[in-house]
Amino acid sequence: MRITLSFQFFDLPLQHPFTISRYTVNIQKTVVVCISDGIDSGYGEATANPYYHSTQERLTGSLLKVKPIVEASSLLHPTELWQQLSQLIPDDYFALCAVDIAYWDFYARKNSKTLRSYWSEENAKTPLTSYTIAIDSLAMMQQKIIEKPWPIYKIKLGMPDDIEIVKKLREITDAVFRIDANCAWTVEQTIENAKILKDLNVEFIEQPLQAEDIEGMKIVKSKSVLPIIADESCQREEDVDLCSLLFHGINIKLMKCGGITPALRMIENAKAKGLLLMAGCMTESTVGISGLCQIASLLDYLDADGALLLRQDIAEGVRFDFGKIDYSNHFGTGVKIYPQ
Repeated sequence: MRITLSFQFFDLPLQHPFTISRYTVNIQKTVVVCISDGIDSGYGEATANPYYHSTQERLTGSLLKVKPIVEASSLLHPTELWQQLSQLIPDDYFALCAVDIAYWDFYARKNSKTLRSYWSEENAKTPLTSYTIAIDSLAMMQQKIIEKPWPIYKIKLGMPDDIEIVKKLREITDAVFRIDANCAWTVEQTIENAKILKDLNVEFIEQPLQAEDIEGMKIVKSKSVLPIIADESCQREEDVDLCSLLFHGINIKLMKCGGITPALRMIENAKAKGLLLMAGCMTESTVGISGLCQIASLLDYLDADGALLLRQDIAEGVRFDFGKIDYSNHFGTGVKIYPQ
């Protein structure tokens, strides 16, 4: 049995321009990795992302570097393969993620199992996913909510009139709000905003300060009336220990940490430290989202709406029914790539 690794880049057009406090995206470039033996195929994904120095050129170089190791793996356990690959491309966590998920998917399919069954029951309870409302004109943010009725919205903020935006959005829905400031607030803003936002049925605030503002986060954690969740401050496994001192919870993103293998270790460590657990996504296709949803039963919160923001997807896999995960009946992650 010969295993092969191949990959293909796609342009993912978005339904609306996606704006956060740092930049705007209209078309998301992404790479899909396929690991196959000609009978079963596993799929993983990583996006190009300027903030994390993930480019098409860098992803291509990293994937070509690990290709011989994967193709000689002879069905190693995924955790063993990840260890080898992480030494070969120690700084390209996005590429590691794409290969790790593709290999887990392939490994599960070869063993006729769903991927999530390796760490949870098939029908284990999972949290509802939020749906993201990116920064836009107030009228457009309201329109997005009207177009997509949903039980939980993640509201991207980082504008001078943030509180007024939330108040106006609250007028048109009683859904739960989660706030993501993407490092745009000060210590004082966060503490004061939290008091107002709590009365507006906001569940938590994600990454209000710059990732390097450790002293500021100590103050925010001690004084905020809402839970504070780390995102940019929690990228790798080694970040969990510090984040446990500065935040009430962490948001694990598979591309930032290098895939499912390290994410499982982060979850174990975070639970031992009593942290709230969330996992989030990039703007990505159903390939990546289906991999992410395999760990959903281990989490308190889920942000897996990446594919819902696309104008056109490239695969089928998990779907969502008003926030609830609807898993595929197929083995692995259940992903099937649409004919191109």
